[in-house]
Amino acid sequence: MVEYGDIRVVYRGGSKINFRKPVISNDSRFLLCASGESVKVFSSVTEECVHELRGHTGQVTGVLLRPSNHLQVYSCSTDGTVRLWDFTDGILVRTYVVGYPVYSIYASLNHKEVVFIVTPVCVFVFAELFQLVAVNLPQTPDQLVEARDLSAVLSDVSSNPSTIAFGRGGEYLASVNNLKMEIYFFKKNKSYSFSLREYTKNGGKNTFTCIACHPKDDCVATGHDDGKIRLWRNFKQKKEYTYSTLHWHHSAVSSLCFTPEGTNLLSGGVESVLVQWRYNQENQKDFLPRLGAAITHVTVSPDGALFSTSHSDNKITIIQSCVKVSAVIQGLVKGENVTTGLLVDPRSKALVLNGRPGHLQFYSLQRDKLLFHLDIVQQEYIHEAGLEQFEVVRAAFDASGLWLATVEERKQKSAELELNLKLWSFDEQTQSFVLNTTVSAPHEARITAMCFSQAADSQTTTLVSASRDGHFKAWQLGLPAHTDGTQEWPSWSCDFVGAYHGLVPRCCCFSADGSLLAVGFQEVVTVWNPTSWELLTTLSQPPGDVRNLCFGQLSCSKYLLGSNNKKMVCCWNLLTCSLEWSTSMDVSLLLVDSRSENMAAFCCQDGSTDLFVFKPSEPRPLFSQKAVCSGRVIHAVFTPREVMLESSEESSQWLNRSQLYFLTEFMDLLTFSTKAEEEKLMASSKQLVIDDTVAMTPFYLLLGKHRHEHLGNEESAERTPLPQSSVAIKELLQTPAHVLPATSFLCSMFAKSLLISVTETSFMNSLSVLSAVAVKL
Repeated sequence: MVEYGDIRVVYRGGSKINFRKPVISNDSRFLLCASGESVKVFSSVTEECVHELRGHTGQVTGVLLRPSNHLQVYSCSTDGTVRLWDFTDGILVRTYVVGYPVYSIYASLNHKEVVFIVTPVCVFVFAELFQLVAVNLPQTPDQLVEARDLSAVLSDVSSNPSTIAFGRGGEYLASVNNLKMEIYFFKKNKSYSFSLREYTKNGGKNTFTCIACHPKDDCVATGHDDGKIRLWRNFKQKKEYTYSTLHWHHSAVSSLCFTPEGTNLLSGGVESVLVQWRYNQENQKDFLPRLGAAITHVTVSPDGALFSTSHSDNKITIIQSCVKVSAVIQGLVKGENVTTGLLVDPRSKALVLNGRPGHLQFYSLQRDKLLFHLDIVQQEYIHEAGLEQFEVVRAAFDASGLWLATVEERKQKSAELELNLKLWSFDEQTQSFVLNTTVSAPHEARITAMCFSQAADSQTTTLVSASRDGHFKAWQLGLPAHTDGTQEWPSWSCDFVGAYHGLVPRCCCFSADGSLLAVGFQEVVTVWNPTSWELLTTLSQPPGDVRNLCFGQLSCSKYLLGSNNKKMVCCWNLLTCSLEWSTSMDVSLLLVDSRSENMAAFCCQDGSTDLFVFKPSEPRPLFSQKAVCSGRVIHAVFTPREVMLESSEESSQWLNRSQLYFLTEFMDLLTFSTKAEEEKLMASSKQLVIDDTVAMTPFYLLLGKHRHEHLGNEESAERTPLPQSSVAIKELLQTPAHVLPATSFLCSMFAKSLLISVTETSFMNSLSVLSAVAVKL
């Protein structure tokens, strides 16, 4: 990750939970998955994230249950470390430093305290080679351990974890890559390789996509690009191998998995259907259809009670033995193109952007959880290549969050552009948005920009849309008429149509108080009065089409900033209607923080993006950072903080009130985090430490404070010894209430446990025990 002093770029919310195959705990209570730089622990029942295991400084590339301890997991990362966690308490147990980026991790019961990892060998011009190596993990009490004892097992493997699997508890492992399968036997220290032709006689593509090994039999299942599944047997002798073929999927098989007893084989692909094949009865199969999106991973719990499927829309579905869906864990949906940009809902403070086709998704960044999807198009989406369907391309909120405007369009080859402008009102009863007004063909060409007047105390709500037809239109909310005594809802209508010398408007924005509207007509910036719709002035600038316009906020509200395609940024003083300053800078994105005077400019150069944070009134940037990410930043937004930071560092003060999120061209959602934030998050994941000067009875947290108050002077109170029966009592209190015996049975047992040698100090202990038992029972 990129670091700059006290600030670093991190994944924070919205990370992919479908990046790697998840794992399910032995008791099927928890599901763990890689998510950015952390590992998330979800409840398989409530779908809530109960722990987030933080510590890695790079992308987490794998999660694995420790074979010798079912309450611990390994995680690997591109930061070159393997970490051991106690996932039930969310505690980091040990960090093993490997020294090389790790792309996947495996383990087996036959290899104690040894993990197998995939690391890069070397980088060529067109490809990167990977190898599978065994790592001996030293068992020491230290938390940071060097794990440099590596031994190569297989070379030329794939970095995709689905292409390597262990068979018969670790007697052998199988790996597939492109058109070759290799099986390595540990006892023989020998491997056999099997190759396929690229195409079948029918034109099907034989490329391997995934692999799974039967837990008890010598059988290996492989998935292929043409949708076929091959079951390989007799592979201990290269010349005697055989395979049978299963075929249901019409496209590539993305994941395979055997159930723990080996009675069934699970497969998934783009069809969004989980297929369950009966082992040795492959003509019998069961289906769980309509799972919502293409399946990328299939997982089975160690006890076989739960299945899970990861999907291309960043979702994990938990299934009860291929019968029914019991839970859905939905992450931030990342499509191929975010045309709406990044928005913030003023009411819920949720991040809003394109979600499922034809929908907007509302995502809570604080809880890192999808709140809901809003169906904008309200038409069934048909999954067919080349079929043009309605897409949501623009969206905007008003300052109160009571109104949402959306634009949907569909362009067919032999037809004109279909365009709909929709206005949605927030319903307090349903806590969602309800369609209020639909305007068909609001413009004659594609809409280029749209914004609401952001004045919170305005008497009227105004929406402005600009289009390639050379016009911008002002839409206002009209009051309902009650002429016939019936109740009517307020609706929207066009109040004004503006143009400027036939030029095309590219961008528009309102001032903070709503008294001015700025519209960029190619090379000309025009300023309008929204009350009378009078053109107040035009602002000169160096030649170039205006791409971004932003009004200053708070004490900088007299400034208007803009950038053009000629690598220039200009700042105008609206009081004098003159150019205040300009600078040469190729700004791809310019945005303003509504809670401060700060502005952010993203500049793309030399294949990466730089960030500059500044105030329009000051020539010197508050913060600048080179290469915050590779490629371009396509969208960004300032989100308000729930709790203000109190940073006194000049370089990080701009993050006190708001947090800056940005989306890269690779669809990575990133943000900036201070060192204080990181330390706070790490501290929250550590185990509670209790002062060892306090009497450590199981009842201290419940009764300790009251007992000290009753004694009067805490400082002079002597340390109270533990009661002799504290072990039994502690065990009882930690037992779930629903499995305890009857209360009548427990009373006599507790009474006997307290009738031990009485000393001068045991009286208070007895009182504490009896009080705690009363509370427990």
